Parts: sequence; structure tokens; C-alpha cells
Amino acid sequence: MDVEVISKETIKPSTPTPKHLQIYKFSFTDQISPSFYIPLIYFYNLNDHKLGNNIISGDLKKSLSKVLTHYYPLAGCLNDDYVDCNDKGVLFLEAKVKCNLSQIIGEPNPRKLNKFLPDHVKNFILAIQVNFFDCGNIAIGACVSHKIADASTFITFIKNWAAAASFGGGGGDDSVKICPELLSATLFPPRDVGESCRVSLPAEKNIVCKSFVFRGSRIAALKEKYAGGIHPTRVEALSAFIWSRFAASTEIKIGPERVSMLVHAVNLRKRMDPPQPDDSFGNISGPTATIISEDIGEECYGLVKMFRDAIGRINKDYAKKLQEGVFEHFGLLGSINDDGFDRREVVNFYYTSLCRFPLYEADFGWGKPIWVAWGGWPYRNIAVLMDTKCGNGIEAWIHLKEEDMVKFEADKEFLSYVSPTSCAQRMY
Repeated sequence: MDVEVISKETIKPSTPTPKHLQIYKFSFTDQISPSFYIPLIYFYNLNDHKLGNNIISGDLKKSLSKVLTHYYPLAGCLNDDYVDCNDKGVLFLEAKVKCNLSQIIGEPNPRKLNKFLPDHVKNFILAIQVNFFDCGNIAIGACVSHKIADASTFITFIKNWAAAASFGGGGGDDSVKICPELLSATLFPPRDVGESCRVSLPAEKNIVCKSFVFRGSRIAALKEKYAGGIHPTRVEALSAFIWSRFAASTEIKIGPERVSMLVHAVNLRKRMDPPQPDDSFGNISGPTATIISEDIGEECYGLVKMFRDAIGRINKDYAKKLQEGVFEHFGLLGSINDDGFDRREVVNFYYTSLCRFPLYEADFGWGKPIWVAWGGWPYRNIAVLMDTKCGNGIEAWIHLKEEDMVKFEADKEFLSYVSPTSCAQRMY
């Protein structure tokens, strides 16, 4: 597959950012967030829309410029503890793809999918690449710095940009209302934080990211399997299953000398008092941990309950403490009650769930995406969970060391729940 970038420019807000808004301070949660990028790719079938590439590109750029007036920090420059909202702009690339969309979705290769994302983006907070296939279809790849935006912020931005584009390139005031709340630093005032408080993951070589699709019926079977006195959610059941098969396939021995810390990212918006709207901008999320210090067994009853208890700790009382500057690593330290913990070997595994987020509501005027894909990270032991198009199934994008992935994807128990990753199967 050959992807050739044919144009490169920066898109600025259509209206200059007022001087009194040109310093966007980091919130406390921004300060401690990692600086890597969140990558998403939206695929669209344009068979019923006879539009030229120039028209599509023009509408996308015009609507993006209008939306950036409301999301002005995305067009600025990152500094140590603030964004200089100088309207530098957003990186906007156009590329030709010398194959058909059906070839990509039929047999997706996560390594090749990264070609649909912009490269060399460190000087930008937001970067976008519009990919035109030979067949006339489109993929929009975008990535945003996690330093000022979580996944909810990013997905809501894409949805709003799409809404603006579907109303004729942004339209007028009556076309679409876009009102993000840029109050993160008010909700979580910035603090003097050291490097030890900042979340970071070391990039590694030989990390493999692969996609595994679970039909709704197979997830229902997992929920039933793990229903030991509670009713697991889809994410709880699948998280437990993924960990159990990873531990079994790679023969991880949990015990007195080695523990595991399973970390879930949690959206804080609806857990605050008062709850915050979905269009609240920034890093209004954080991790909570489940500590495993003994073999959990095949049934995973206890693990599902531990997940629920850990996520339950991220409540309005905790959010209030966080707002007051009480830093508990978002519940991580509260999970570690053994004085000897730091002397043990720790196996970390991270989960990010984008389920129930409006990924498939981003309609630029050509209809909703037929598939939304994850771009992948160079970090080990991560599972990103995303709804399939119909919302009943889940697509898990799992990042492992190459040697671990070989064992993991050969696990018969794991494979018995995985569906073929064809376009049709993603609809379940």
C-alpha cells in the first residue's frame, strides 16, 4: 500500500484569538498527563456522493478553521505549563492512497494503518491527514497531544468539526452550535508538581499492536461466565478476559515476589459534583488501579469485582479532593497498602475504553464512518477498547512485545471468543 502526501499546510482559526484568551493555562490534570498523541482514523464510504477531492478538501479546511475559533488552544503552541494561543495553526495534510478502501478494511494491518496518520507532528498540538483512495473513498487520520486533551475531548472535537462541515463548511451562527467549555484549569487549578507526579510511559522497540473483534454474543458469553454474584459490564468482562489470557499465555506467575497492576483510565465528567458536560475541554480523566498479588483463577470472579471497586473509588469525593490539590495518583496509591510493594517486581497492564463515546457520530455530510480505527502506540501491555459500528461488539487494540503477542494470539481459549476481523464481522 502506497500513501503519498501531496499537500501540506497549516489551518488557522477563522477569527483571531482575542488577546485576553492567548494564555491557556494547564489544569492540574493537564500538568500530570503524558505528552504522547492520541491517534484515531475515520473511514468513509463516498459511493453515494459524487464530490471531487478539491471540494471535499476545501469544505474540510473551511469548517476546521471555523471550529478552531472555539477550540483555539488546539491551534497554539505548547509551553511548560500553558498553551500560547498564538493561532499558529493545525497541521493539515492531504494524501493519495494507491489502493481501494475495501482492501484496508477487509484485512486491516495496524502497522499500515499508521500511514493514514500525519507524521512529524511534535511542533503541533493537533494534526490531520485526509487520505483519498483510488476508489473515491476517504480516511481522515488525526492525532492530538494528550498534554491538553483526553480521548473524550478529542472525540467530541471531531464530532463537532464534522457537524460544522455537514452544514456547508461551517455555515453561519444558525447552522451548528459549538460551545466547548474550556474551564479545566478552573475545575482543577494548576499546582507545583515535580517530575515524579507526571504520568509517563517509555517508548519501546518491537511493540506490536493488533486488532481483535469480539461479537456482542461472545461478550455476552463472557459476562455470563464471570457473573459470580454481580452482573459485569461489557468492559469489565472483556478486561478480565484479556488479562487472564495474557497472563496464561505468557506464563506470568503472580505471587509474593511479583504483582500486577491493572490500570483503567476513568472519565471524571459525570463523576464530579456537579457533573460536567461532555464538551468539557481538557484532561478531565485519570487512572485507577487494581492490584493483583495472587492467582485469580480461570473464572475471574474476583477480578471483575476488583475492577468495579477500583473504578468506584473515582467518585465525586475523590474528584473534590483532586480539585483541592490532594494528589493520590487518581487512586493508585490507595490501591497499594503493602509497605513492601515497591520492592516487588510489578507487571503493569493498561486499559483505555472508548466504548459509548460518539465515535460513529462524526458525519461530515457523507454519512457516518463505516469504521473507526486506532492508530497504535509504541508502548507495551495496553488494550484500547472501542465499540464496533453497531455498538454491541467491541474491537480491542492490544499492544504487546513482539514475543508476547506471538504467544497471546496463539492462545486457543482467547481465539475461541475472537471473531474474524472482516468488515462484515465489525458490524456485530
